[in-house]
Order: sequence, then structure tokens, then C-alpha cells
Amino acid sequence: MLGNLFYKHAHFCASRPWEVILSTLTLSACLASVGIFTTPDKVCGWNYECEQHQQKENGHNDHIFLPIIKLSAVLYTYLQFRNLRRFGTKYLLGISGIFTVSSSLVFSIAIIKMFGNDLSGLTEALPFFLLLIDLSKACAMARFALNSKTQEEVQRNIAHGMSIHGPVMTLDAICEVLVIGVGTLSDVTHLEMMCFYGCLAVLANYLAFIMLYPACLALFLEVARKRGRGQGLKHLQQLAQILHEEEKDVRPNPVTQNVKIIMSAGLLMVHFHSRFLTNKKTMDMMGNDVASTQYREPDVSLWYFYIQRLFTVKADSTFTLALAIFLIVKYAFFDDNSMEYELLMSSTTRENKEPSATAPAVDSGKVQPQNDTKKEEKKCEVNFVLGEDSDDSEAETSLVHVETQTDLNAPSYTPLQRIPSLRPPRSTEECLKILNSEEGPKSLTDEEISNLVKSKHIPSYKIESMIGDECRGVRIRRNMLTEELPTIDALDSLPFENYKGYDLVNGACCENVLGYMPVPVGKAGPLLLDGQKYYIPMATTEGCLVASTNRGCRALEMSNGVRSAVIGDGMTRAPVVRMPSAIDASELKVWMEDNFTSLKELFDETSRFARLNKLQIAQAGRLLYVRFIASTGDAMGMNMLSKGSEKVIHHVNDLFPDMELLSLSGNFCTDKKPAAVNWIEGRGKSVVCEAVIPSKVVKNVLKTSVSALVDLNVNKNLIGSAMAGSIGGFNAHAANVVSAIFIATGQDPAQCVASSNCITLMEATGPTHEDLYISCTMPCIEVGTVGGGTILPAQQACLKMLGIQGPNPENPGHNAKQLARVVCGTVLAGELSLMGALAAGHLVRSHLKYNRSNIYLASNRSSMECPSSQSPLPTHSQSSTLNPQSSIHNVKVKDS
Repeated sequence: MLGNLFYKHAHFCASRPWEVILSTLTLSACLASVGIFTTPDKVCGWNYECEQHQQKENGHNDHIFLPIIKLSAVLYTYLQFRNLRRFGTKYLLGISGIFTVSSSLVFSIAIIKMFGNDLSGLTEALPFFLLLIDLSKACAMARFALNSKTQEEVQRNIAHGMSIHGPVMTLDAICEVLVIGVGTLSDVTHLEMMCFYGCLAVLANYLAFIMLYPACLALFLEVARKRGRGQGLKHLQQLAQILHEEEKDVRPNPVTQNVKIIMSAGLLMVHFHSRFLTNKKTMDMMGNDVASTQYREPDVSLWYFYIQRLFTVKADSTFTLALAIFLIVKYAFFDDNSMEYELLMSSTTRENKEPSATAPAVDSGKVQPQNDTKKEEKKCEVNFVLGEDSDDSEAETSLVHVETQTDLNAPSYTPLQRIPSLRPPRSTEECLKILNSEEGPKSLTDEEISNLVKSKHIPSYKIESMIGDECRGVRIRRNMLTEELPTIDALDSLPFENYKGYDLVNGACCENVLGYMPVPVGKAGPLLLDGQKYYIPMATTEGCLVASTNRGCRALEMSNGVRSAVIGDGMTRAPVVRMPSAIDASELKVWMEDNFTSLKELFDETSRFARLNKLQIAQAGRLLYVRFIASTGDAMGMNMLSKGSEKVIHHVNDLFPDMELLSLSGNFCTDKKPAAVNWIEGRGKSVVCEAVIPSKVVKNVLKTSVSALVDLNVNKNLIGSAMAGSIGGFNAHAANVVSAIFIATGQDPAQCVASSNCITLMEATGPTHEDLYISCTMPCIEVGTVGGGTILPAQQACLKMLGIQGPNPENPGHNAKQLARVVCGTVLAGELSLMGALAAGHLVRSHLKYNRSNIYLASNRSSMECPSSQSPLPTHSQSSTLNPQSSIHNVKVKDS
């Protein structure tokens, strides 16, 4: 209940910062100005001799006590602001803290003026005031606000922080007022005055925190975000998260809160009894009793009296002022961010030494919960298993590659922290000593590591592994590259932070990493394939592609879906060998074909998953191209084939010493190149899909007719592709769909060259030949669900959408085959939709609506309207002659 009230109040203040700040300051100024332009009747020390004033002049009891309080207040304030520097900046919370102190002081003056008291005691009460101000709550509120990405989220987080800290601070303020207020019940005039001002200070600080601080914080972050275009607070957000983790254990204890409530109730009873139920003599808080005052004629004007008092300082005040000035200069010019650096380093070290107990353990591509028992965790490693057992030789392990069957051993992702350079770079010799010492490269700054890379002491591609921080290594490499680029901001829009897969990328998927490329991922479907619905992830920047494929999926779902079959499974690798003569080569060809069984045994020994199916040997003179064809489980399997074929070729070479291995790949495979051998013999998974589309669906969904689709398919996909001399290109746009799914699911995009080979066939079917039969045959879909890019988190997420992430433990190879079925079925949906659009004449219109960028349209228009920037436009007749479709161009601009 109370938390909800504070939430609404803080959200109101954070969403309307200008109104709250101006209203609060205006009210404070009005209260402070009450009576400021009128001459009071009694001013202690000016026209009246007060007992209090005489005690100040004659008493010596406070000569030791008050200076100690003043010095303590100055040091305490300095330490609080120095602690704010841990947040990573001396501006954000520094400004917020100063604003809180200043606003609290204004509140105190306003309250004191409202009570009609003299301000003479405020100089002595100011040390107590500073000692009672606690900026930790301001830090906590800022911590909530910094963990935000948008201004709306800033407002919500401030409100959430206030709902947590508001009730706690309210209870603390009540307790402090009641405890300090006990001093006002004594008969000691000076103590009563100090306690009175202490109560006012607590109340003022509380009101400033509740009313003014949320608005100031929201306004400051809004200005900082607009000036930095949202990029300036990332570092602060990381530090806020670290400090937030640090203070999880110091949250309010319910038992402590209950004790405070009981104590407050008891103190309240004490105050009530002392003030209203006793006959104690009522005394003015300031001690300015009428009887204790004596009138005297003022020597100077009131304004001169106040100025003289202001500049009349004693030795203790002079020393306190000098100390304050010294600490201010030290804080502003000499204190560095070493605390921040140590905080980040200690946080990174702690996270490396004590991994999170909830970090998932990944094994063989399947996510399993980690046991709660403490185990010795090794550094995150990625092992690519080619089928060998655990006792394989080290030489065989050297052939490991990313596209093979993959096992992941206990990865744990640590937050990527940015460690700034806080000092000038040391010399190369000193950096080399540190590099080779126990401290290692982690103790070097970014600039020092850059200097070592430039001097060839650290290879550029090994930065991440040597410093043990992938994100920092990428940042160093980017900074070095920026110096060589045409513009310094060339890489600003290429993100690199907050990527949770760098430890998987390095040494496996990419080298010399500069960042990652965000590609939009859309959803098509559901695709009803073999009676099961699939939602298809498609990563693309081509407008209309996902929408068109989605329309094809809808038409297929209304037609009882797609049926599919895997008609072939065999990845290939074809080494090229040379014999002394063509006769020797032919004899070797015959020998290998006759001894296939023994060669298969050698090949299968290299992997748990690869199984040699057959050898396809082609001869050209004295050259032999030995095409190994093998199934590879759920991996795409190129490296399984490489390892197995290499072992077989070495065995044959021992029997035929005259044989010379020219290359492990002789381009007869054929990989990532258009080739008739793949189109005819197949490579990877060979899949065929078919569907029957009722004429009603063709008419209502595709907006065309069966006869038009069949005629168009013959003339475009078959005759047109034959006229172009195409190899496997007898389709409308299979490569569009294949590449989009490949990128989304972590396949090798270069293999889209052969994987998009497809022949689309359409014919009329049904009793009256009114329905449409469509089929897509794709003989070489090269896919896998383990290895390569499938180990990355985002790509694994897209595979999980399809329910085929990782290996299939019960039926190895099933997941990869199912992915091939999904690819072929989605290609059929894309073919159906695009052919329908072409037959109906909707292609141009749909692309103008969904696939036309408007970014440069306005500038293009302005340049077309500017006569000085181009030659005069032709007349209408000239335009019609030069461009028969000029009217269509005009329609494009209007529709866009």
C-alpha cells in the first residue's frame, strides 16, 4: 500500500521534472523571502543583548566540541562525494549530491523563516546538518535509473526505486527526528537549539529526496541521453549493475524495520508525556527569552551587521574553511577513477573465480541444469568432435573444425566489462615485463596492449585469448583499426558489446572480430509439413520475402499441408591424386572400387558419426578424383569427410608409393561452386516436397488461376532457365528462402550456391484438372544442427523454434534431415507465392509497398526539383519516347 503510493508519487515527479523542480524552488524561495525586506524588532547582537549571545562571547565550553564537529562534517561530506566516484563519473551523482545538499539547505532556511527564528545559529548548526545528510539513498535511486534504455523506462525505474526506498527512508526520518528531538527536552539551551536544527535538517533532507530528487535525476538523464544519442550511459549502466550486485546483501532487514517502529512508538510516547503531561516550563527553542534580552542602540545598519558577522571568523572557522577548500580542489583535480578501476577489476576477477551457480551446463548441444554442488569449473572450451573416442591421438585432434559434430563443455558467460585507461601508457619494455610476469596482460591498459600489438609483441588475432576478455579485445582491435579508416566514426554503428557468444566465436567461427552484424529475423508460417506445424525463422533484409513466404504457408495450410521425403543423404569430399601414367591411374581406380569394404572400415574409424556410403571416382588422364560420399549424423560434415578421406588416401599411398596427393579437395566435391555433379548426384541431403492446392485456394489466396500458374512455370522456370544455361536453377527464387533460413539457423551462407539448386514443377490435377499440383526437388541441401554457426546463442534459438537444436541422441542425423525438409517445404511455399504474384501481376505493386526504402526519397525529390543541379527535364513527348514506363515511375513515388 505505502510502496504503491510512493511509486505513483515518484512516477509523477519523474514524468514531469520541469514542473516539479520549478514549483518546489518557487515555493522554497517564497518561504525563504518571508520577512526578508522588513526590519525585525529584535536582532540578537544588533539592537538587543541576548543571554545566548553573551554565552557565546563569554563561554568556552564549545571551543573544543564545535571545531571537532565542523571538521568531522567536512571530512564526512568529502568521503561521501568521493564514494560517488565509484559510479564511474564525477558529474552525475556529484551534481545530484550537490543539488540534494543545496535544496536541503534551502528547505532548512525556508522552514526556519516560517517559524520566525533567527538565522544566527544556523552557522553552528550547519555541521550537524551535513553530518545528518546521507547520499546513499541518492546513489541507490540513481542505480535504478541508470539500468534503463529509454526515458519511459527511466521513469518506471525511478518510481520502482522510490517504492522500495521511500518507506524505508520515511521510517528512518521519523526515527531520527524522534531521537534527535529528545535533546530539545533538556534544559540546556545550546543543546536544544542544536537538536532543533538537527530535526529541521532531517526533515528538509527527506522532503528534498522525496519531492525534488526524482525530478532532477530524470531530467539529468534525459538531457544526457539526448546529447549522447543514447550511447553515453552504457558504461554507467554496467557500473550500476556491479554496484547493485554488491549491495544485494545490505537491503533493509525486516527485523530492523520492526525494531525501528517499536522504538519510534516509544520515543513518541516520551515526547507526548514530556511536552503535554508535565508542568515543565515552556522555553523558546532559540533561548531568546524576553526576560533575558536588553535593548541597546544599534551601532550600524542591519545589512552591515550581517555582512560584518559573515566575514568575522575565528581560528577554528578559518581552519575548517581551508580544509574544505583543499578537499574540494583535491576532489576536482587530483582524485582519479582508481576506485572505479579496482571495482571493475575485482568484479571481473570475482566472476572468473566464482561462476554463477545458475549458469547452464551445455553438453553435446543439449542444455542441462547445473548441479548445486560446487565443482571445479574449467575455462569455457569448445571441442569439435569428429567421431573419435577420448583416447584419440593429438595429431588427429589437430584436424578439428567448426562444421563437424560438436560438444560444448560447461560454458559460462560473464558480463563484458569495459576497463578504461586511467593512466598514461608505460614504456614498451615495462609492458613486456608485465606481459611475461604473473600479472600478465590483464594488468595492461587498452593503449598499452595496442602498442604491444603494433610492435608485433602480441598477434592481433590473439588479443582476446591473451587478455582473457573477449569484448575488451574486440574494442582494442576496433580502436586500432579506426586510426586507419577514412573516417573516425566508420565503426560507430557496428555493435560489439553485450554479445554473449564471443568465447564461442573466437577460434571457431571468426577471426579478428570487430563486432557482430544485427540482421532482422522474421517469422513465416505456420508451415504445415508432414502433419506438423513449424514457424520458420528467416533472417533477411529484403522486404516482401517473409510476407510472401508467409502467404505461401497460409495457402499450403489451407490445402492440407506439404508432404516431404529425404531421398538421399551423403556429404562429399573429393581428393585429387596423380599417378605416373594414365594406365597406373586406371589400375588404382579399379583397385579402390574392388576394395571398398576395407577402405570403408578405415574411414568409419575416424568418427562416431561419419559412415562411408560409396566412392565415385572420375579419371582425367593420369589424374584421379576420388569422391567420398558419407552420411555425417546431425553435422553438415565437411570436416568429417576431410578427416576420413585423408586417412584412406594415406593408407592407399602406403600401398601405391607412386601415387601423389595433390590436394585434399580437387573441386569434384563440389563445395560452394555451381556444379552439375551436385545437381545430378546430389550432395548433403536430397529432399523432395509436394502439395496439392485446391482451385479455390489458388483463386482466393494467390489471386490467380491454375492454368496461369502452370503456363508461367513452364515458360519461366523451365524454358527460361534452360535458355540461360542454368544448372539447378529451374525455380523462381529458391535462393531467397534458403539463404534467409541459413543465416538464421547458423548454416554456412556460402553453401547456398548448391543448396538452392531446385526444380519447381506445376501441373493441373484433380478429377476435373482444376487443382494445382506443385513439387520442389532439391538434391543438395547442405545443412547441420551441430557445429559451425549453430553453436552461437542466437542461431541456437532459431533452431529451437523448429525443435531441432543440437544432435538427436536417439536417432543421429534425424535433426539435420528434418531441417532439410523444412528448408525444402519453405522453398515450396515461397515458390507458390511468388509465382502467384507474377501470374497475377502483383510483383511490382507488392515490392513498391514493402521493399522500397524511403530514406533518400525526400532528398531525391528536392534534387529533382532543383534546376541548377541537373540538366533541363525533357518535354512530355521526349519523356514518353525515352521512357515508356515513366507513368509507372510516377506511380511508384506516390505509392511509396
